[in-house]
Amino acid sequence: MTDRIRQLPAQLVNQIAAGEVVERPASVARELIENSLDAGADRIEIDAEQGGVKRLRVRDNGAGIVREDLALALCRHATSKIAAAADLQSITTLGFRGEALPSIASVSHLELSSRHRDADRAWCIRGDGSDQAGEPVPTSHPVGTTVQVRDLFYNTPGRRKFLRTDKTELSHLEQLVRRVALARFDVRFRLTHNGRVLFDLPPVGEGGATAGNRLEELIGAGFLEHVLTLDQSAVGLRLHGWLASPGFSRSQSDLQFFYVNGRAVRDKLVAHAVRMAYRDVLHQSRHPAYLLYLALPPGLVDSNVHPAKQEVRFREGRQVHDFIFRTLQRRLAEGRLRTEQAPVADGPPAAVGVAQAEATPRSAPEEVPEPCRRPAPPRIADRPGGYRFSLESQRPGAGEGTAATGQESMADTEPPPLGYALAQLQGVYILAQAADGLVIVDMHAAHERIGYERLKQSWNQGGIRSQPLLVPVVVRVTPREAELAEADRELFQRLGVGVDRMGEASLAVREIPALLQGADAERLLRDLLADFAAQGRSERLRAEMDAVLATMACHGSVRANRRLGLEEMNALLRDIERTERADQCNHGRPTWIRLSGPELDRLFLRGR
Repeated sequence: MTDRIRQLPAQLVNQIAAGEVVERPASVARELIENSLDAGADRIEIDAEQGGVKRLRVRDNGAGIVREDLALALCRHATSKIAAAADLQSITTLGFRGEALPSIASVSHLELSSRHRDADRAWCIRGDGSDQAGEPVPTSHPVGTTVQVRDLFYNTPGRRKFLRTDKTELSHLEQLVRRVALARFDVRFRLTHNGRVLFDLPPVGEGGATAGNRLEELIGAGFLEHVLTLDQSAVGLRLHGWLASPGFSRSQSDLQFFYVNGRAVRDKLVAHAVRMAYRDVLHQSRHPAYLLYLALPPGLVDSNVHPAKQEVRFREGRQVHDFIFRTLQRRLAEGRLRTEQAPVADGPPAAVGVAQAEATPRSAPEEVPEPCRRPAPPRIADRPGGYRFSLESQRPGAGEGTAATGQESMADTEPPPLGYALAQLQGVYILAQAADGLVIVDMHAAHERIGYERLKQSWNQGGIRSQPLLVPVVVRVTPREAELAEADRELFQRLGVGVDRMGEASLAVREIPALLQGADAERLLRDLLADFAAQGRSERLRAEMDAVLATMACHGSVRANRRLGLEEMNALLRDIERTERADQCNHGRPTWIRLSGPELDRLFLRGR
């Protein structure tokens, strides 16, 4: 280091910039693919060797570059996407800074070949990261552009040491292509590595290809089996796409894809809104899976806040947060039964840019090809394959002496979604016969969710109705717990629990919530005191309050080995159908599953 200030050479400046945008081969591919999409390409081929470190080539059929602009394309801060400061207020392209190509060229051997759509000849130029690029030379190339990058970080060995194995670098490259392909269903993507094809994704509509085909290949069939579709618009915002029901939770956040005006982002505001929406239906150690697209006017989002453009800033952050949270929370509350009875069709964005970002948000959903849509169950009389489930004997009140019910034709009556109870299994499960198969219900988990939702509703309406105990229950506690109960007496009262302090280390429970009639009052009090001690006092957050209500609901739910009659079991089934978020218990476990007729046949090898 010297005490004099000097101008840095252009190549060194570009190498410093490369440290911000070029981390590994996948980040090179991201910049090149985004340029291809901005150029209007609908076919992009990515070819890599040794994880992309030895060679990475991206070829497209976009508009191409004219000969006079080839050298300029390798100069720092040269771009066709913005021209003035005002353009930064309304960015509609994926790239715009003009730093990618010169930065990549400064740490690799880069070759750029292109033929403009109005030209009769293609040209090629090589770059070394300096501002003195050579003259273009004629070459053979179809309309479009190919960028070939060889020996990444060959001249910066310190950076090359940070690269991982070829397998690891390839996995990053695959994930990058996966994210981009899930944003542009109208573009063909082909990825090859060492001559082997890894992805070859035709655009939707070509050769019968559907959105579901791409989702299945890139995310997996399991996601589709648990998918919930949504499409909601409000205050100039539109959120649409797919999210998995909580039963498809993950141990990692590896299946979370969120796009803002077609740009894949990792945003703390968005992540928090999604996490809050799932808080009531997912265990805190699990992660949801989703593929969501947020569209809003370009002027309401700033994409120029991260060198690699992976983060954005919203002008109205609170409004965006609340819109995402409430839309997802409402859809999760409706659960799978809505999906099976009245599916919400949706479609992926067709393009990135002005047409998408400035489009008026639509309330009418688009059509989604199979298998993303789940058809409503056909009426019993119309079921394919000869399946015809008779539910008449299981209808409440059916049987001898119930002629009115018995005479009703099941072919003309739509059965309830979860059908009618058949029996109780091992004191834990309810077996029910539905129109399309067998439904198995975890009665404790289901009843816990129903009680929880009722407690929340009562709490939101101002408090939980209590019921006096005939004989107060005296509970021995620690002095600290007694002080905590005395200090939070009003909160206990609002929870429907009447507690008085009887001495230095004893409390008397005089009332419990009416919904928890028959619950163990002492155990309920001890659990609530434990929650309060761990989570703080009455100035708690809503999520903490929900945890307290969940504890109370667990006390009021039916226990294992409790025998239920058919009427009680059917009443529970109907309550599940009426209750929000009834697909999962308070801990994120499923409350019921369905085995269709064909699935039962496969279990017994019928039809083989």
